[in-house]
Amino acid sequence: MAVSGWLGYRHVADMALTPRTASASAIRPRAGCRRRRYGPGMEQRISLVTLGVADLARARAFYERLGWRGQQVEETVFYQAGGLAVVLWSREKLAEDAGITEDRKGDGSRDGFGGLALAHNVRSRAEVDEVLTKAAAAGARITRPARETFYGGYAGCFADPDGHVWEIAWNPGFPLAADGTITVPDFGRP
Repeated sequence: MAVSGWLGYRHVADMALTPRTASASAIRPRAGCRRRRYGPGMEQRISLVTLGVADLARARAFYERLGWRGQQVEETVFYQAGGLAVVLWSREKLAEDAGITEDRKGDGSRDGFGGLALAHNVRSRAEVDEVLTKAAAAGARITRPARETFYGGYAGCFADPDGHVWEIAWNPGFPLAADGTITVPDFGRP
């Protein structure tokens, strides 16, 4: 059965529902489905979710006890999670990389940065600049202008009106599939 309307960044008419149920797990892309946008600007999808952690070894051990298997590269751990990646990285380094100042309240609790960053990978350097410009015009605060990255890419960050941090990145090491999904590369191969 086919339905019309929007679901995520794909138009539901491009999806097929299995007859047994219309649950989210039963939705699959139709053959030939391609990425769509609501309008000009940023595709409606997430590439990576980076969790800022206090202790990388402790966090990795926790996720391994849950049955997750990841790859540690320098000071980060990458987990393939469906068509996106979950990344563990130092909370302080994540805040610094995003251009966010993390303040502590008088009671020791944190104010502002929530220790989480969403990443939206794009297909070119130019698209990084386009999305950041579009975000600023929509009311975002640019927290880190686009610049060259240590991994050979190009990225910048913005915070939405509620302070949620988005990194917009072109990363030649994480090529995007036609539908926008990423696959964590095998970092053990030369």
